[in-house]
Amino acid sequence: MRAKRSILNLSFGLGSQLITIILGFFIPRLIMVNYGSEANGLIASIVQIISYLALLEAGVGAASIQALYKPVASDDKNHINSILAATSSYYKKTGIYYFFAVLLIATVYPLVITSDIDRLSVMLIILLTGMGGAINYYFQGKFKVLLAAEGKSYVETSIVTVANILNNVIRILLLLQGVNIIAVQASYFILTILQIVVFYIYINKHYKWINLNLKPDYEAIGQKNSVLVHEISYLVFRNTDVLILTIFTNLKIVSIYVMYNMIFTIVDNIVQTINGSVKAALGQSFHESKEAFIKFYDAYEVYFMGLIFSILTVAYILILPFMKLYTAGVNDVNYIDMWLPILFVVIKLLTNARASSNNVITIAGHFKNTQNRSILESTINLVASIVFVIFMGIYGVLMGTIAALLYRSIDIVIYASRHLLNRSPWVTFKRWLTNAVVFVGIILISSAINIPIHSYAGIMLWGALLGLVILPVYFVIASLMEREVFLYTWGHLKIYRTKLKNKVIARPEVSSISK
Repeated sequence: MRAKRSILNLSFGLGSQLITIILGFFIPRLIMVNYGSEANGLIASIVQIISYLALLEAGVGAASIQALYKPVASDDKNHINSILAATSSYYKKTGIYYFFAVLLIATVYPLVITSDIDRLSVMLIILLTGMGGAINYYFQGKFKVLLAAEGKSYVETSIVTVANILNNVIRILLLLQGVNIIAVQASYFILTILQIVVFYIYINKHYKWINLNLKPDYEAIGQKNSVLVHEISYLVFRNTDVLILTIFTNLKIVSIYVMYNMIFTIVDNIVQTINGSVKAALGQSFHESKEAFIKFYDAYEVYFMGLIFSILTVAYILILPFMKLYTAGVNDVNYIDMWLPILFVVIKLLTNARASSNNVITIAGHFKNTQNRSILESTINLVASIVFVIFMGIYGVLMGTIAALLYRSIDIVIYASRHLLNRSPWVTFKRWLTNAVVFVGIILISSAINIPIHSYAGIMLWGALLGLVILPVYFVIASLMEREVFLYTWGHLKIYRTKLKNKVIARPEVSSISK
């Protein structure tokens, strides 16, 4: 069942990402061409600022998921309901705070930025961008937590995907017609509300046993404040760069950052989808058998890390050719910069290669033990980014993030290895170094070849070809370096393939008997 749900999560998640990527590419370009780079930078900065409101969740989501792993594994519905009752109480408060925070931002933000766009338009864009999130938190936050703990994130993904398709298609049509940018954002708000309604209907139909009137188990999510510290750190890395650039530079520089970040955010989303698809299985396994968990974890870390490096290798090779095509005709600022891909790739490698170790800390519930480390990480990032941006502009905020990541990524691996896996951190560091050497080798070879790309079709073709070559290279080298992990993984793949084959063979027999 866990393997099936992991595969469903992965399939739906990657399908959703593919559709979102294809449709999402059109919108920033249409905004830049029709309204200018300043409008693109404005919308991006608003989205980033609104995302800070996720802090109002106060870590309840992650703490609740961690608390639910054990009762979900044992199918203890009473305990699940008591945890959800506590979670629901916090989410309702969050929804109200979120609402008033959006109003405050809509009032203050237009007064502090320098822009040719009128203040009323900026205010309306903020309201339409943020209010959907407030309603979302109030009504369905608790149910998303349950689905994540059960390993059913594919349900949420499928609903969100359909909503995203409709939203992007409508926005593209409106942008092509040159309508007011406020109307474009209004369509986003309406689709968000419809998405919430569909989600609510699904829960009422398939989870009739949920009872939020039981006594709330606040103790189960007692680490929510410690989780909050980690959530702040995560949001700093995701969003501080845009905010600092907005304050210390201008919206055109923000637009350059956003365009490069758009590509690497896609990579992030793909990686997080894959990571999230197996996290519930890891969480439930952790509470059942430590020995089985270690074997599962090693297989996950080895091949997940290889996947991360392979995706980022392809992204690095293709990003400048893509950027030249994507920004053709946009002449108000130069988007082509050879240093930005290097800095972004370093950030994404440091961020995502530590994901496996970070998962262990989250699953084990060691939020309080590691909160001071997370605070230090945020402090380094914020201070270094502000200092560096003054001297190096856009490069400065990226260097500030790298400085913090170097400290925290190493720290996470050491903590998870020594305190939770009871082994040397060099097991993970060797995997990092192996993949890094392969990365450098592939980049040197691709630079010598000088791949000719002059169209979007060329980018897609070369992306597919590079992926088909590069991914096996990483996996083969990883398998040669980690023989035990390879044998474990290969054995489980054969078992799953046999079960799947038997299932397919059994179906005709069942149907013939019924006749």
